Amino acid sequence: MILVTGGTGLVGAHLLYRLTSEGKKVRAIYRSKKSLKHTKNVFSCYTENPEALFNTIEWVKADILDIPDLTEAFKDITLVYHCAALVAFEPNKYYKLRKTNIEGTANLVNLSLSHDIKKFCYVSSIATLGDTLNQSPINEDSIWNPEEDHNDYAITKYGAEMEVWRGTQEGLDAIIVNPGVILGPGIWKNGTGSLFKKAAKGINYYTSGTIALVDVEDVVSAMISLTNSDIKNERYILVAENWHYKKFITALSEAVQSKPPKKLASSRLLSFAWRMDWLKHKLTGQKRQLTKHLAKTLDTEKNYSSAKIKTALNYKFKAVDTSIVKIGQHYLK
Repeated sequence: MILVTGGTGLVGAHLLYRLTSEGKKVRAIYRSKKSLKHTKNVFSCYTENPEALFNTIEWVKADILDIPDLTEAFKDITLVYHCAALVAFEPNKYYKLRKTNIEGTANLVNLSLSHDIKKFCYVSSIATLGDTLNQSPINEDSIWNPEEDHNDYAITKYGAEMEVWRGTQEGLDAIIVNPGVILGPGIWKNGTGSLFKKAAKGINYYTSGTIALVDVEDVVSAMISLTNSDIKNERYILVAENWHYKKFITALSEAVQSKPPKKLASSRLLSFAWRMDWLKHKLTGQKRQLTKHLAKTLDTEKNYSSAKIKTALNYKFKAVDTSIVKIGQHYLK
């Protein structure tokens, strides 16, 4: 049986759809019944009878920080897909990020070792990769630089990777995937789904940086192929294309029949904006919308190479513009 964590998130829900469509026996962890609607929404993007496949999943209420519950969830499991993570960029969420992303991953690695799991697949992020000195494409050999000013999410995802690598030293066969920004339909409240929602309302500015993009179906396909292969103890960047933000925001806007942005948010404007956002947070307690790290990211050009996964699996990614159009069609339904 296959265990999936984070089954109510974008990657986990799409992974569950793919696995159940193939008739696999799957157990998935959830924390609240309320969140199960996200998985059903994703399923409904691909089938007129989402309940049929959804009901084949053995759902177990558990938290990756609760070892007794997790131990029960691991009964008769042979493969683990660890998709669960806390994604947050507010500086005050650091300790919560550490608990979920690092400690939670350590718990899953330890249980995988004790239950003699055949393969462990972890969904990490390109945020754990280092920069290149000559601005050449970043690849799997681009080492994390602890001296750089990383955001808290990146720090904890890197820490989670270290737990997986520790597991491999203790005998666990593992795969790590490092996706870029993942695009997919079905969940519009958060993640990239919320970007389609914002685009529909209208986005006035674009920035000069770049964004690494990949379709969620590509992420899922690569995860399954790598897990089912003889490949072990390797990591793979999953990025279909590197786009400038102007192109990305324009494509989003057109996909949801909205006007594209015409104004460039300069470095000076972004610097002012994140400071004002910080001040507003301090005065009102409202959630941060633009942090210092995010402003820097929006204004930075980086390129990521997926040559390793293309060679290993002879893999061909979906065209990002086609993916955005299809996701926009789901949003407009």
